[in-house]
Amino acid sequence: MLVPGKPIKAAGCVLWRRSPADGELEIAIVHRPKYDDWSHPKGKLKRDEDWLAGALREVSEETGMRCHPGAELPTVHYPANGRPKEVRYWAAEAVAGEFDPNDEVDRLLWLPPDQARRILTQGRDQELVDALLEALHEVGRG
Repeated sequence: MLVPGKPIKAAGCVLWRRSPADGELEIAIVHRPKYDDWSHPKGKLKRDEDWLAGALREVSEETGMRCHPGAELPTVHYPANGRPKEVRYWAAEAVAGEFDPNDEVDRLLWLPPDQARRILTQGRDQELVDALLEALHEVGRG
């Protein structure tokens, strides 16, 4: 049952890069030990925080990566602990950084899109892989 009221606001990115080995597209997915799941980096916004700024902050905190944001991807809505949750996502190219495991995220994998899709826990996160591929194709980067 959903409790009426303001939705929990969160933001994140579908983080991508070109593989250093072969130049193929790779997507970062993160493992959260608290939930034992694989997802895209995301998190709750701070009070009065801009959506995109929050998404970039969460990517940095969870993955250690700096990135260049691209197209906004579909917004996802789902219940979280009985409250509505709204998560806005952006495509984002990783440009620098190094992952340091932490309490919130203990693993990060860079995977080709088809493998990322198979490992992501939630269907909504799997759909974001397709949205990223479409966005990159539209700008000639896919």
